[in-house]
Amino acid sequence: MTVESRQSAGVVAASAAMVGWAASGVIAKGIDLGSLAVVFWRMWIYAIVIVGFTYAIGRPLSKRALRIALPGGIALSADIMLFFTSVKLTTVANATVIGAMQPVLMLALAHRLFGERPTRRDWGLAIVGISGVVIVMFGSAGVPEWSAVGDFLALLTLFAWTAYFIFSKLTRTRIDALEYTAATAVTAAVVTTPFALVSGQLAETPDAASWLWLVILALGPGFASHLLMNWSLGYIPAWLGSTLSLGIPVTSTVLAWMFLDETVVAIQFLGMTVVMVALGAIVVGQARPRLPASRPVSEPPTVPGTS
Repeated sequence: MTVESRQSAGVVAASAAMVGWAASGVIAKGIDLGSLAVVFWRMWIYAIVIVGFTYAIGRPLSKRALRIALPGGIALSADIMLFFTSVKLTTVANATVIGAMQPVLMLALAHRLFGERPTRRDWGLAIVGISGVVIVMFGSAGVPEWSAVGDFLALLTLFAWTAYFIFSKLTRTRIDALEYTAATAVTAAVVTTPFALVSGQLAETPDAASWLWLVILALGPGFASHLLMNWSLGYIPAWLGSTLSLGIPVTSTVLAWMFLDETVVAIQFLGMTVVMVALGAIVVGQARPRLPASRPVSEPPTVPGTS
């Protein structure tokens, strides 16, 4: 398989992963359980399924994989707990649009991690993108589903998700996608368990409908999406993965409007458009010219201090 065909396959896989993640907030909000209970059951179903899968194909999870994937697993657990709590408190539009600011953080870290030098144009577009997020947040202030606390948790989710994305990219050449996905799933399940227990939300037993959606959440946005994205990061550059994430807010907002009857006002669509256009221009403009010709796409740049 040529480098071009592998990159094309990576784009398809990453796009499919983003569709699953776009649906995850809508599914989680529709489940009649506390956010940490949703996280607990989702992560343990996800972990059991993927570890069972690794044993079934004769590639059991190793201690080495758990050790290498530990930072990514911790970041994933923080991301999921914060995100699922935020969508329970605020609008799906706000939670996902704030999360879509990840490329701005990637822009700030681009030089150290990926050898890219952001320009003044990049930073100017970043400011425009942040303005779009502000429009979305203030536009939702009068709707029933809005919550300032939920928006703040969504902001924290942004940092956790960025950390997970970076760890996933940096460890991709040390273990394969299946090992990494399984290891981060187990780590996240273990890390989130004490929080779920302390919350008291596990006292409520899921009903039949909740079990169905928990399984869908674990196998779709969980197992399938994470495996696809972790695999794709071996063949596509980090900036391209960030670009594809810009489709999450629009998809999530439409799904929430269709299935959860969430209120979406006109000014929020304006804000989302500003975010999408600005961030799309950032990642495409600053990353395309800097793709090195001599380095295979499957090998990310070496980061000082890592091994």
